[in-house]
Amino acid sequence: MMKILLVLCCTLLLTSCKENATNALLNTYQQRLANVLEITPADTLPLNLPIYPDTRSLKQPVADIRMGLLDAYELRQCGLFQLIAERNSVLGKVQDQTRQLRYELLFLKQLNHCLTMLNSNSTSELQSQLNDIYQQKQQQLPLVIWNMVFTGKEWRQQFTLGHQLLEPQQFGSYIETVAAFNYLDTLTTTMTSQNISQALVTLTPNHIEQLLYHQQQIHNTQYLGQLFYSMAQITAQLTQHENNVICGKNINQQQAQYLRNVFYKYYVNDIQPYLSKVQSQYQQLQPYLDSLYTILIQHHDQPPAMMTLYARYYFQGEVQRQFQQATIEHVSYWQRLFKRCQFKVGHQ
Repeated sequence: MMKILLVLCCTLLLTSCKENATNALLNTYQQRLANVLEITPADTLPLNLPIYPDTRSLKQPVADIRMGLLDAYELRQCGLFQLIAERNSVLGKVQDQTRQLRYELLFLKQLNHCLTMLNSNSTSELQSQLNDIYQQKQQQLPLVIWNMVFTGKEWRQQFTLGHQLLEPQQFGSYIETVAAFNYLDTLTTTMTSQNISQALVTLTPNHIEQLLYHQQQIHNTQYLGQLFYSMAQITAQLTQHENNVICGKNINQQQAQYLRNVFYKYYVNDIQPYLSKVQSQYQQLQPYLDSLYTILIQHHDQPPAMMTLYARYYFQGEVQRQFQQATIEHVSYWQRLFKRCQFKVGHQ
């Protein structure tokens, strides 16, 4: 038994110490360049990136709305009484941010239905109270969505920066992530429209329940934060050493030939496809993130300065701009090298 435990512990230790495959590839690439150029590889400086603000600074206060007349016959008939009772149960009082938003959407939809059912026999007091609550809940909804997206556990962890480069096998998490934020963007756009009553009529309970589905799908991933980190880290690592390369007519071009081999073996075969994948996935996600943030910020009095900076960098595309600039400059370095050394493009 002790031997089994020892083997298991050693296995776990080795697994935890295993180097990130993408990081190892980039390090090898840079080391090969440095070896050919006979220079010491430049140390990668610590990243100075906008970090995600803490929950306390992001969470928006949402007033608790109390209803009297809970025993009103009309509320029982239109289903609102049962929904309120579930919310006031033991489990209902401890629900997470995603389930809170789910409740608010169901409540608004059911309340909208109740208001259409009320007839001339209904008490004016009940009608007046329900209309007031409807207006208040409608105004609060963007704040509830904000709190879920930016402070809810599963969603918040998506925005927290990772500390490892994405590995190729992790690219699959993109599918669940883009589906989740596409859903949130569409839901938010619909539920903050001017004609919310019509939106509530077309909003089906099944569509509301998809909140829980997407929450579950991203529960065990931190794809978005790792994608952001990967783009920033790679931007920092793509450096140039053009002035150290000597080649041309009547000059020994052995060093340049070695560099050419490094280019095809590492950059063309592995690094360039990886960079394209990272950029492509970010470009698919970024419009949903930017749209979602832009809509919700309109209902936010004064977002923290850290959130404004974070959004500008990751949601509004600054990280992509820097990433593209670094990759373009790196490719330009190789293009100039090939031209100076009179290499033909393609393997020889």
